[in-house]
Amino acid sequence: MSSLPLVSTAAPGRFVAVSAPAWPTLVFKHLSAMPKLAGVTSASRLEVRPIPQMVSSGVREIDTLTGGLPRGCLTEICGPASSGRTSVWLAALAAATRRQEVCALVDISDAFNPHSAAAAGVDFEKMLWVRCGMQLQKPQRHRDTEKNEKIAKPVEQALRVTDLLLQSGGFGLVIIDLGDTPLKMARRIPLTSWFRFQRAVEHTDTVLFVISQVSCAQTCASLLLKVSGKKLSAVSSQSSAENPAHAQLLNGIQVQAELLRSRLERKPAGSVTAAFTTKVRAG
Repeated sequence: MSSLPLVSTAAPGRFVAVSAPAWPTLVFKHLSAMPKLAGVTSASRLEVRPIPQMVSSGVREIDTLTGGLPRGCLTEICGPASSGRTSVWLAALAAATRRQEVCALVDISDAFNPHSAAAAGVDFEKMLWVRCGMQLQKPQRHRDTEKNEKIAKPVEQALRVTDLLLQSGGFGLVIIDLGDTPLKMARRIPLTSWFRFQRAVEHTDTVLFVISQVSCAQTCASLLLKVSGKKLSAVSSQSSAENPAHAQLLNGIQVQAELLRSRLERKPAGSVTAAFTTKVRAG
């Protein structure tokens, strides 16, 4: 099959007939010689981004679903209260400390319970706990402005602290707990902050783990999981106990995890799910 000749002005005042297959290459060479486009790199010469190293999340079913948590990436897990999200990040924290990695928790709402973490197997000698001290006490209606200031200040502190942690390096896992932050305030976090965190953690061995009620990092998250709790067997089986321990509330939750987004090689054709039951170690 013959190709139609095309005309090129490769040199001033001279016309050269070239075949169709060679035309795109000649056009690119001609454009790349122009001063404004001299820095353009063809797609075929772009470096392929390496596949990130995966580490265990501490939950076998999630590891089967996603392959683990990617290093050098932002992973977000979202879900409502009592959905099992706390159990998942406690399991990830325990797994990281068992690997002898130094971890950091940015606790915006001051909701971290050390007894639950100890029951999950967290090694506190490998953990940095940053308490932002947000109080969620319901103020009077005429104090709405004061309420917004009390909520906004810890969120701003958390963003600055996360910047410092990621820039300093040396952490195997950095967790940002937005689970109890009001949705209105969590959604006000600018997308530029998440882009900055994504760039800061890139090319490092750090796993940036964000916990929220709904997706806040959006497209900056390389891995997005949604969890939903089904029942709480631990409390129902211990109905005679008037005040169950906080760790017992995390035991026996029937969790449904759904993979919403994955920018990794094993990206699924659609959302896939996995179910598991949370457990805590006996104290």
